Amino acid sequence: MTAMAPSRTEPDLSYLLDHTSHVLRTRMAAALAEIGLTARMHCVLVHALEEERTQIQLAEIGDMDKTTMVVTVDALEKAGLAERRPSSTDRRARIIAVTDEGAEAARRSQEIVDGVHREALEALPEEERKVLLRAMERLVSGHLAVPADNPPAARRARQRTN
Repeated sequence: MTAMAPSRTEPDLSYLLDHTSHVLRTRMAAALAEIGLTARMHCVLVHALEEERTQIQLAEIGDMDKTTMVVTVDALEKAGLAERRPSSTDRRARIIAVTDEGAEAARRSQEIVDGVHREALEALPEEERKVLLRAMERLVSGHLAVPADNPPAARRARQRTN
C-alpha cells in the first residue's frame, strides 16, 4: 500500500524562485560568455570600479568563497582586465584594480546584464513588473533579508570495532 502525498496548502515559492533564478543565471551566463566573461568576472569588475576594494571585500559583495575569488581574479588578470595592486590606504592590503580594457569590458557587460534583466521583466505587463519588483525588494530587505542559521549536521558516534 502506498501512502498519499500530502496536499499542498501554499504555492511552492521555493520552486518558483529557484527555477526563475536558475533560468535567469543560465541566460546571463550565455549572454556574458559572448564577450568572454562570467557573471563573477562581471561582478568583480563592476564593484572594483566603484571604489578601491580588496579581494576579500569583493568576495563578500559577490558572495564568493576565497578559492572562487582567487580563480576569478586570476582569470581577469590573465585576460588583462584587472590586476592586484597595493592599497593606497593600507600597505598590507592588495586591491583589485581594473585596467582600461577591463573598464570597457565592465561597461559592455553591464549593458548585457541590464538587457537580460529587461528582457525578463518585459515578459510581464508593466503594472505586474512594478508589483513584482516592489514585492521582491520588500522580501529581500525584510523577511528574507538574512538566511537562517543552519545547525551543523549531527554526526553519528563512531562504532567500536572489536
